[in-house]
Amino acid sequence: MPANTTPPSAEPPGKKIKKKGRRARLLVIVLVLALAGGVGYGAFWGVDTVRASFPQTTGTIELEGLGGEVEVKRDGYGIPQIYADTDADLFRAQGFVQAQDRFWEMDVRRHMTAGRLSEMFGPGQVDTDAFLRTLGWRKVAQEEYDKVLSPETKKNLQAYAEGVNAYLKGKSDKDISVEYAALNLKYDYEPEPWTPVDSVAWLKAMAWDLRGNMQEEIDRSLLTGKLDEKQIKDLYPAYPYERNRPIVDKGAVNKITEKFDPGATPASNELDSQNGNSQDSRGGNSQNGNSQGGNSQNNGSQGNGSQNNGSQSGNSPQGAARGLQSQLSALSDTLDEIPALLGPSGNGIGSNSWVVRGQYTTTNQPLLANDPHLAPQLPSLWYQMGLHCRKTSATCKYDTAGYTFAGMPGVIIGHNQDIAWGFTNLGADVTDLFLEKVTDGGYQYDGETKPFVSREETIEVAGEKPRTITVRETNNGPLVSDRSDELEKVGEKAPVGSGAPDRGEGYAVALKWTALQPGKSMDAVFELNRAKDWDTFREAAEHFEVPSQNLVYADTKNNIGYQAPGKIPQRKAGDGTVPSPGWTSEYGWKDEYVPFDELPYEYNPERGYIVTANQAVIDQEKYPHLLTKDWGYGARSQRINDLIESKIKDGGKISTDDMRTMQMDNSSEIAKLLTPLLRKIDISDPDVREAQKLLDGWDYTQDTDSAAAAYFNAVWRNTLKLAFGHKLPKELRPKGQCINVRNTDQSGPVDDLNKVVRECGERDADSAQPDGGDRWFEVVRPLLADKQQDNAWWQSPKSRNEKATKTRDELLARAMADARWELTAKLGKDISAWSWGRLHQLNLRNQTLGKEGPGVLRYMLNRGPWNLSGGEAAVNATGWNAAGGYDVVWVPSMRMVVNVGDWDKSRWINLTGASGHAYNAHYTDQTEKWAKGELLDWAYRPDAVEQATSDTLRLTPPGSGA
Repeated sequence: MPANTTPPSAEPPGKKIKKKGRRARLLVIVLVLALAGGVGYGAFWGVDTVRASFPQTTGTIELEGLGGEVEVKRDGYGIPQIYADTDADLFRAQGFVQAQDRFWEMDVRRHMTAGRLSEMFGPGQVDTDAFLRTLGWRKVAQEEYDKVLSPETKKNLQAYAEGVNAYLKGKSDKDISVEYAALNLKYDYEPEPWTPVDSVAWLKAMAWDLRGNMQEEIDRSLLTGKLDEKQIKDLYPAYPYERNRPIVDKGAVNKITEKFDPGATPASNELDSQNGNSQDSRGGNSQNGNSQGGNSQNNGSQGNGSQNNGSQSGNSPQGAARGLQSQLSALSDTLDEIPALLGPSGNGIGSNSWVVRGQYTTTNQPLLANDPHLAPQLPSLWYQMGLHCRKTSATCKYDTAGYTFAGMPGVIIGHNQDIAWGFTNLGADVTDLFLEKVTDGGYQYDGETKPFVSREETIEVAGEKPRTITVRETNNGPLVSDRSDELEKVGEKAPVGSGAPDRGEGYAVALKWTALQPGKSMDAVFELNRAKDWDTFREAAEHFEVPSQNLVYADTKNNIGYQAPGKIPQRKAGDGTVPSPGWTSEYGWKDEYVPFDELPYEYNPERGYIVTANQAVIDQEKYPHLLTKDWGYGARSQRINDLIESKIKDGGKISTDDMRTMQMDNSSEIAKLLTPLLRKIDISDPDVREAQKLLDGWDYTQDTDSAAAAYFNAVWRNTLKLAFGHKLPKELRPKGQCINVRNTDQSGPVDDLNKVVRECGERDADSAQPDGGDRWFEVVRPLLADKQQDNAWWQSPKSRNEKATKTRDELLARAMADARWELTAKLGKDISAWSWGRLHQLNLRNQTLGKEGPGVLRYMLNRGPWNLSGGEAAVNATGWNAAGGYDVVWVPSMRMVVNVGDWDKSRWINLTGASGHAYNAHYTDQTEKWAKGELLDWAYRPDAVEQATSDTLRLTPPGSGA
């Protein structure tokens, strides 16, 4: 049994609640004893402090602003279903109920999105706040609310805020959450009233973590300091369209109607000339072979600053990138410090979603599955909930259920009475970095000095004096380089071509991002919740501008569909893979985004199913708009395609449980490729040979108890480290990983040049490279197939115990030996005791005090470990970063299988539980089932909800006498 977890129970819901209550009381007693030994805490806290914030879930509460009675029916897992007679009452009650269970989480989120974490947590958050103020999420959210969102959306947001504030009214810190009681032992903090803009701003945080290829853009530039163009291209191979099917495998933009036609046959090489780039240069260094020198773009012209003979134009992306390395290294460090609410940067950020039409299901209606892969956190990012009008009408329009965000009204992923929908990250390239030549008076653009758009921001700091910062913006966006001490003097040594403006004291870095412009995504949430059919679904999708998501659809009339929405820029030049020159109008974005009518979609495709799992949306060679060059590489999506095909061939049908089984598929695609070679390696050391034998007969599944999976993944990690990790610059390698290198820094003493020095990695383990995701599958694939076996990537220097390697098999043998000794140290010498789950563990940590608080608080707020199956780029995507270790860093944050039409036979699960209160019965009561791949019944219709209800709370208008 994992530590700090609750065992599953087969008892009926009533008894389960009672048993959980007994356990909760025991845990509270243990907690109080633990606190009694904690310095400064035992004197203040007791049982009443811990339990004071537990929500009232039965009886009656008078709620200010209600127009009529609202019922809140919670099932045995504390999941609420709300019933009301008006939209206003429905969303007012949603705000109240979410605040009951999750207000601490909501409060921290709104402080993060506003750049106000220092007000809660003190001076340690000033730099983070300064960066977030520079991005201006809250400022943009306010503009959306004031100028863009519909009146109906504003009314819903206002009602939600009133419900949250009704909950807060008259409550002390311990009545809201135990975290406030802990925080106020050090700082005098009192929550402010909730506002509608607090809800809108959360979409900016969501967009930030799903922003596309910004990290790849930085990484490519940092790689130029150590690798050549060919090597960088090796590390960013082309998407394997022939092997891993894109979401939309047919269709083209009709040049007459200027609309996407999913039935059309695309022509090759249709990429719009506005991008100016071929689609096979994921290394980001190819520009169709054309000169980018000076201001001339004529084919073959070699103007001033051209790329002839290897020189790099200051007006080219490559020249800008080479002048950017020191800036980007520091910017990458800064990004590591920004709270990643959805997950670490990398291939793990994504999701699975697929839908199967009725002719291929046992229900004769569509089945829709979704499991977003996000950062593990406690409580879960998601909050399960139903929002029901007792009778739908013009004044009460909603009858929907699914996964919500605490702090935001509406349902994000789920279904209503007519349709179901799911999300995965599209991965569109919606951010670009621009190198800017700046002076005190402004920035250079087309030979002129333009004034900055500037504003001052005051950061209030708990326990200290406020800080004031100045935010500067160019025509491309805010100068993110202003927020790092290392970026105040930039580009002092890195070369640029003669076409670039004089460096002076250095270049600055501006961020252009679609989310920094007001949009209608909040409108889209409510429109999705009300959608009745494909047409109204697409109307809602058109407004889901940021973040750009793959939307999967099914309805009760046996239709299925897919839509790619979002604000996606059209570039004047460049392809977004490396930073661009900001001082010339040759680069930048066009005024218009890719038109929604030209974005890919499908409706009832012939194959009978649709799979989205962060693979390419469409073959970019045959589509006129550049969506991105940094798709996920499709390992998960193709595995799902194969599983569906294997099930439906010869007339087979897919059931709800088949969909659940697919979600838990643990097969390793890289193991299928690499293991046959590993079995053939001649190993002389008997201990290593013993480990090698684990791979004989292994079926490539990564089950919790699999010793073979443990050993293979250790071999894969060490293969990547030997072949690639030691060759990467320190800015990409994980902290603590140190290697010997020759000093090439010409700015230091001459005598130190070429001396061997110790160089250590600088990146957080969760986002370091090589991360082992499916991009690295494609990097390794051609190297493994090369019969010469002597590619330079296979060369690794000798170590204290191992010889240098020169060939593929030599390096693989060394990786197998290194893996044997690594697992011996971690799991013991006896391989019969090895298991993948012992290496691959999930620990759930409270996102604030559970990470940085005193030990007694961390003990109180955190849970785990759980030993997990699955792995990186598996369908059961319990992701780990091969550069950093084996711990789980992203997970299927929830899983659902929607039985369209027969809604009460749908199934769902959350990573944790409904409650955000430590030691509440519903804090992590779903986690054990989640880890095993089990799903809960999902009641939707009134009779099913009533049957599942354990607690009923009535919210009434003041003075109603109810």
